Amino acid sequence: MKFKFLLTPTLFLLILGIAAHAQRRGGSRANTNDTIKSNYVPKELFAPLHYTDKGNEFHSANGDPGPKYWKQRVDYVLKATIDTTAKKLTGVENITYTNNSPDALSYLWVQMDQNTYREDARSNFSTGGGGGGQHTKGYELESVELSIAGKVQKASYIVTDTRMQIRLPKDLAPNGGKINILIKYHYTIPANGNRTGYFKTKDGTTYEIAQWFPRMCVYDDTSGWDTLPFLGTGEFYCEYGDIDYTVTLPSNFVVAGSGELVNPTEVLTPKQIARLAQARNSDKTVMIRTAAEAGDHSSHQSAKPMLTWHFKMFNTRDAAFGASNAYIWDAARINLPGGKKSLAMSVYPVESAWERSTEYLKGSIEYFSQKWYVYPYPVAINEAGHAGGMEYPGILFDGLTSKGEGLFSLIAHEIGHNWFPMIVGSDERRFAFMDEGFNTFIDIYASDVFNKGEYAPKRDGEYAPNKGNPADEIIPTIVDPNAPTIMTAADAVAGQYRHPVEYFKPAFGLVLLREQILGKDRFDYAFRNYIHKWAYKHPQPDDFFRSMESGAGEDLSWFWKAWFYNNYKLDLAIIDAQYVDKDPKKGLLVTIANKEKMPMPFWVEVILKDGGKYRTQLPVETWIQTKAITFTIPTTSEAESVRVDPDAALPDINRANNIFKVK
Repeated sequence: MKFKFLLTPTLFLLILGIAAHAQRRGGSRANTNDTIKSNYVPKELFAPLHYTDKGNEFHSANGDPGPKYWKQRVDYVLKATIDTTAKKLTGVENITYTNNSPDALSYLWVQMDQNTYREDARSNFSTGGGGGGQHTKGYELESVELSIAGKVQKASYIVTDTRMQIRLPKDLAPNGGKINILIKYHYTIPANGNRTGYFKTKDGTTYEIAQWFPRMCVYDDTSGWDTLPFLGTGEFYCEYGDIDYTVTLPSNFVVAGSGELVNPTEVLTPKQIARLAQARNSDKTVMIRTAAEAGDHSSHQSAKPMLTWHFKMFNTRDAAFGASNAYIWDAARINLPGGKKSLAMSVYPVESAWERSTEYLKGSIEYFSQKWYVYPYPVAINEAGHAGGMEYPGILFDGLTSKGEGLFSLIAHEIGHNWFPMIVGSDERRFAFMDEGFNTFIDIYASDVFNKGEYAPKRDGEYAPNKGNPADEIIPTIVDPNAPTIMTAADAVAGQYRHPVEYFKPAFGLVLLREQILGKDRFDYAFRNYIHKWAYKHPQPDDFFRSMESGAGEDLSWFWKAWFYNNYKLDLAIIDAQYVDKDPKKGLLVTIANKEKMPMPFWVEVILKDGGKYRTQLPVETWIQTKAITFTIPTTSEAESVRVDPDAALPDINRANNIFKVK
């Protein structure tokens, strides 16, 4: 037990004697465990063999990638043209697929997300409702070809909903075999789609273009080909590689895209180029395109009717872009550890109150980079639109009406996704908590530090701050018999449970680990190690669980079982508190029971009648054999009351039994 003195005028002289006098009396009252009504079963939580599989050469037992870990590589060269009259995107794609697996592959699978907008899409029949907005014909394929050893031939393929299988004429060799897939296609851009689309504002039309090219499905050492259909709620799972892409559209449009613009002299005015150079050396936001310039479509560029914007992004799993003739554009320098720099930019219509958007973006990235892992991309963009809050590598689509505290929370959350799952490449479609939950966790602390806590505290909410006690706010989900567990597949989580189960519960679980179970130093070291070891790789849940246990030096199987695999409830109750031999000078004998199925370490606070108070912390091993414990707290004067979990930091479903008045 660990004692912590707060205000102890009477007990100051007892500090040196605490350790000697404290007693743990798990069996001191023979009938305690027999008489207390409790649902707690220690052997269920502390049973060995939590992991169904041993570590192996691909996924080590300590949670690291194994010595023979592999992942596929996919590089894209893309050319897109947007017809702003017909609202149509035409694309030409060259995919270089490298088979680093030990398996020969006789077929390949490709993600076809635009097919979610088809009238017959599976997403229209799931409660997730993938498409939203208008129906389109999805991808209309003009040709699909293979280039093998320099020879081009038609591909044999079949499209099933949002997947395409390409059947190879010859197996793709393992351990480095390469093939090129050549696809020509077009699709109608949906109006007001839930992640991509177009809309009008006062000064023009904006396009938010995402999931705009066929992308390779992941082939990994856990599921083989990951071919879950895109239903809308479950998001993405993508391979890493380089993406080189161009976007051609009318010359009065500005394009803001993932990666770095490599032909600025061809598409920007000399004034804009000079302003960008200034922004790269400025911690203050610099205007690149003013509101007046955004309203004057003739002011942007040359007499050419069309311009081609060229971007490159390296070691990324996706790319998206926004395009508008109504963008106001500003930027500022991002200061990264080790003297590195990046550039934060915001593009938005005049209707948006986004004067501080770039400041918020810059501050969030600087914090995440210092705390967890350095932001890897040369540019980060916040784009205002109808997507409301959606993330892609290096670019965010955020709600154009957001402002103030709500805008900061939105930006911190969405840019945080560049760490989870853009850097740490988890499977969002199967395990949403490794995406939304981990990201919600890190943006809690971003709110604490930004501008000396201007918008703190943030303890709940996908975007909107909430000043309530998160330990209380998670309880309705835990006690709801219909609530799914954290480990439920994303598309199987009903709408009313999506935020509490995918975002809030896993995030608050990590807060409990950091602040109540492991402590900040051990948690931060282990969590940072997990991020660095799995950067640009594909971790599974067990990799995270093992990594945290090994890095922090703690068996946490009881916690994963109770919090992640189940919705176990916690109810700590003070059963009794009385003086030893009825003499306050001999100490206070306290009995605490665990009445529900979840154990936790916990603090106990004693309030003395002379105004003093002190605390003792009991470890989770308190509950390894028993559902109730009786122990002595050394006191030398009369106590007023005893309280378990005095800070209400634990998700205790019944706080009424957490306090006991000492007679």
